[in-house]
Amino acid sequence: MLRLFGRRILTVGTAIASVIAGSLLTAGTAAPAHAAVPDTIPLKITNNSGRGEQVYVYNLGTQLSTGRQGWADASGTFHPWPVGGNPPTPAPDASIAGPAAGRSTTIRVPRFSGRVYFSYGRKLVFKLTTGGLVQPAVQNPTDPNRDILFNWSEYTLNDSGLWLNSTQVDMFSAPYSVGVRRADGSTASTGKLRPGGYHAVLDTLRGRPGGWAGLIQTRSDGTVLRALSPLYGLETGALPASVMDDYVDRVWRKYTGSTLTVTPFADRPGVAYHGRVSGDVMHFTDSAGAVVTSFRKPDASSVFGCHRRLDAPNDQVRGPISRTLCAGFNRSTLLTNPSQPDSGSGGFYQDPVTNHYARAVHAQMADGKAYAFAFDDVGHHESLVHAGDPSEASLSLDPFS
Repeated sequence: MLRLFGRRILTVGTAIASVIAGSLLTAGTAAPAHAAVPDTIPLKITNNSGRGEQVYVYNLGTQLSTGRQGWADASGTFHPWPVGGNPPTPAPDASIAGPAAGRSTTIRVPRFSGRVYFSYGRKLVFKLTTGGLVQPAVQNPTDPNRDILFNWSEYTLNDSGLWLNSTQVDMFSAPYSVGVRRADGSTASTGKLRPGGYHAVLDTLRGRPGGWAGLIQTRSDGTVLRALSPLYGLETGALPASVMDDYVDRVWRKYTGSTLTVTPFADRPGVAYHGRVSGDVMHFTDSAGAVVTSFRKPDASSVFGCHRRLDAPNDQVRGPISRTLCAGFNRSTLLTNPSQPDSGSGGFYQDPVTNHYARAVHAQMADGKAYAFAFDDVGHHESLVHAGDPSEASLSLDPFS
């Protein structure tokens, strides 16, 4: 996972979907053998939003065969981005006309690791630097997309099939759900809110003291645009930097005198690491007692962003341990369960000090699944569909209810 603060720039060769969600860690695993995955597959976009504005769709990503960054048109044809500048220069208009309310549009998506953006009423503003594409960063009040109602899904299409998710890692905004149909006709879908769930998430944040209501951004006409993730709530000052300190302090005290066991691989239950705190540092040892990695006491940014003091490199030791720690901190289960990760979600978000944004989002998902923080896939609680033999993908723009 990579995060660049302020306005994110995705450089050539960076898998866009890996920036936000942990889904590509799943996508990298072996899949059963199937018939060859086609170079493009149809994506059916259905507008069930009930809104009357024009919808604009964008398919942006990294072409897996070349590592080049670019966009795909409605037919799935790849177009590389031109070289950008400093200051950033406008990107070519990659928008595709989306469906009107109650209608559907089908585009084709190529072998990308990328995002499908959609916006209501206005086109999104994308720019290019010498390092790559500048993504919207609406936690920045001067971002040109700040007052646009939009959202995005993430996907990877490669030799092993399609991975498609809904994500709330950066923000909770225009509701949508995703799905896939396999070659045998079976389907899977996720990301759909419960009836009334959109307003319930916002109302939960409004009713929570301590700055959580400040995550919600509105337009001057009163339109609610989104609720920022708590990581960006820290950046904008909506949440205090100390918002997770009490919980982190209690975890550190607990594991000064006891052991936290992390078993990060579901398919390798014999691989376990044991954490104990000494001063400001939690050291993890392997079965032989050797220290394999250590973590300094994290702050709220490290917890909500799963980065900095909880950095998770794509390796086989520190990264998997860090992912598990990050999930335990966000879900506030490290005090109640010294063997991580948790096998079920019943004990998640029960401590008064927790990721209340993630708690609200998960509570309103019809299947309980969401990507409310970067490693919400620990324990398979993420909103992700996969097919090794996809025949069609779907994106439903859902009601604001």
